This record gives sequence, C-alpha cells and structure tokens, in this order.
Amino acid sequence: MITTSLPLAFLMGQTPMELFKHGGYIMWPIIIVSFLCLTVAVERVIFAIREASTREREVVEKMLEKVEARDIEGAVALGRKSKDYVARILVYALTHKEYSMHNAFVRASNQELTRFQQGMSTLDTCITSAPLLGLLGTVTGMMNTFGALSGGDIAAAAGQITGGVAEALIATAAGLAIAILGLLPYNFINSKIEDAKHDISDASNAIELIIKKSEAAV
Repeated sequence: MITTSLPLAFLMGQTPMELFKHGGYIMWPIIIVSFLCLTVAVERVIFAIREASTREREVVEKMLEKVEARDIEGAVALGRKSKDYVARILVYALTHKEYSMHNAFVRASNQELTRFQQGMSTLDTCITSAPLLGLLGTVTGMMNTFGALSGGDIAAAAGQITGGVAEALIATAAGLAIAILGLLPYNFINSKIEDAKHDISDASNAIELIIKKSEAAV
C-alpha cells in the first residue's frame, strides 16, 4: 500500500500517511488487500522463475529417446536425477506403465499444475476486490459530502465537503492502483502456467506416440 501511495502522494502533495488518513476507514481493508496482493505476487513470481530455471529440456528429450529404444529403466533413472517437472511426470508415468500409464501421467500432471496454480485465486480476488473497495470508498466519501451539504451552511461545512471529496478520490485511486499493479504479475504467472501446460501436453503426446510405435513394431 505504501508503494502504491507514493505516486498518489506526489500528485496530491501529501505524504502516504496523510493519504491513508484522508482516505477514510475504507483504507484499512484496502491496505490489507494490497499487502496480501504483494505477498502472493512476489511468492508466485519467485516460484515461476525458479521453476523456469530448473527446466532441463535436453533431459526430457533423452528420456524420450531411451523410451523409444525400449530402455524404460534408463529413462526412469535419468529422470530421477532431474529437477525438471516434466521429467518428474514422465518418471511417475513410466513407473506405472504396467497398470495405466495414461492415468499415471494425468495424475502427475495435475499435481504439478496444482503447484503452479497455487495462490492464483487469491491474487485474482485481490485484483478484483481492490477497485470495488475503492468504489465503496467513493460512495462513503460522497455520502459525507452530501451530508455536509444538507446542513445548509456550506461555508461552515467547507472542510467536511472537501474532506468527503478527498476521501472518495483517494480510495478510488488506491484501489485502482493496486488492481493495475497486480495485473502485471498475474498475467506473467498465467503465461508461465500456459507454458507449463504446453510442455506437459507436448511430452504426453510424444510419449504416447513412442509407446504406440513400439507396440506396433512388436
């Protein structure tokens, strides 16, 4: 919340703490949402970068080559040395080949994709709720403004009127800032999830073709 308030504070000539104070009570849930959004976003980005750094596509290709050469044990031994998530899926599928390799592959794939998707619903909720909380702050701020206007003495209530308008603008700006900044890591992580799905699907098709080819050659 402090980071999103800094440019707002600069534009409005106020410190972040002054913005928080003038934003009204709605700033408390907004700041909670901002911290939650920041925490999940940082953790998920670190996770995505770490998983990308452990990808070993050459190991996956060598495993498929060993399967094509009917060296299942060699492929499994090679995959167990790798930290690549596709290699882990292939290892699980090949070790359950006698029962149902397809079901084993699907189960392992779901487990890996679940790791990628953890926290995404929380991040999505933060991005969605932040502007809604800002809109709620707009409503409460305008209610304060109209309440001051109903008193009749506009000059005496000038401070309350400007305070209500400020509350509406600050809450709206804070909510929008959180949502906009949250979209950046959200879309980045989603792109990594789609990449993971593509790599897993490609490995699934490759190993299925290899197994069928081997069975047809017998």
